[in-house]
Amino acid sequence: MMLTDILQGMPAFLLLFIRVVSFFVTVPFFSYRNIPSTAKIGLAFFLAWIMYFTVHPDPIEIDMMFFLLAGKEAFVGLAIGLIAMILIYAVQVAGSFIDLQMGFAIANVFDPQTGIQSPLIGKFLYTFAILFMLSVNAHYLLIDGIFYSYQFIPLESLDIHFGSGSLAELATETFTKMFVIAFQMAVPVVGSLFLVDIALGIVARTVPQVNVFIVGLPLKILVSFAVLIIVLPLFMGLVHELVGDVVSAMRGLMRILGGGG
Repeated sequence: MMLTDILQGMPAFLLLFIRVVSFFVTVPFFSYRNIPSTAKIGLAFFLAWIMYFTVHPDPIEIDMMFFLLAGKEAFVGLAIGLIAMILIYAVQVAGSFIDLQMGFAIANVFDPQTGIQSPLIGKFLYTFAILFMLSVNAHYLLIDGIFYSYQFIPLESLDIHFGSGSLAELATETFTKMFVIAFQMAVPVVGSLFLVDIALGIVARTVPQVNVFIVGLPLKILVSFAVLIIVLPLFMGLVHELVGDVVSAMRGLMRILGGGG
């Protein structure tokens, strides 16, 4: 009897596993390349196993509908993780704005977590943001998001609702919010460097003997780091608000895909 129950519940468990694995492909923290793939798959397996006894899905047959449901589960997991990652990228966008003004834009570094080139200050701020998110248990909120997604998007249903423009509106709002948060993070340093550029321009006009190109670069770097140290508490406050925005965006996407928004 026990073997029969396991065989009957295996298709539903596989669908749960597909959604969790797809979520781990794009979501922050869990999608980083320096985390072994075996650890990601193992964590996804145990999370899917726990969700199976919590969600209590109906028995599902392995037929053409099962493969359609598998594609739907992969799409849902990727979409929920991607919208969270888009907002987290606001930190690196803010670092790019700062690097452009500091003169560090040409000196990008390879990020082993994401496998792409990252700006220096962006990588610095991103590391602080990740450590802060881990300290406030933001990774638990992400796992809660994929768990409660089954309340909005049932496992047995093949329906995916994109809404009458609701999904495009949510995507536009998410991208806009990402750039607004990045601007808020970068404006203290960028504004200070703008004032430094004005001061250097005045010096170049009044004292032509001073080579502002040689003096300007180290001065701007010094001012940038000084301002960064001063506004770091403000930066952490913005990251704290960013965590709430990530949870709201994930919930909004799940509501739209589930047909409730």
